Amino acid sequence: MRIGDLAKATGVDIETIRYYEKAGLLPEPGREANGYRAYQQAHLERLAFIRHCRALDMPLESIRRLLDFVAHPEAECGDINRLIDEQLARVQARLNSLRALESQLAALRAQCGENHSARECGILHELVAAAHGEACACHFDAKSGSHYLLMGKQKNRP
Repeated sequence: MRIGDLAKATGVDIETIRYYEKAGLLPEPGREANGYRAYQQAHLERLAFIRHCRALDMPLESIRRLLDFVAHPEAECGDINRLIDEQLARVQARLNSLRALESQLAALRAQCGENHSARECGILHELVAAAHGEACACHFDAKSGSHYLLMGKQKNRP
């Protein structure tokens, strides 16, 4: 099959397929007499594997390691477990970060009611204050009772 057919079958962009080939994740296909790439079923299966791993947000180096295990099924799977544990830890850290972002946005949103002019908007006041290096509502640390700034300074707010 040609690269366009492979792309349609897997839902992976043609440029991404070429990138995976250059990165060594996908073996280079043979060529037809006219110079077109000729992909086989093995390419389709490997690309589907890569796509599934990418859907799990795995970095390419982790996918490369998993592909090595696929090629060497006699190897111990402890490293596979560690690899997935590492990915799970990355996802959990990102979730914690997103929860913190959610809290910051909610705190910022709470600064303004409805139907005001921009001049009276508490959200804009907070964002402008932060731009001037002042503490803002969205960077409040409830544990310490301090506001923290993007510059890393802390300032208690009345």
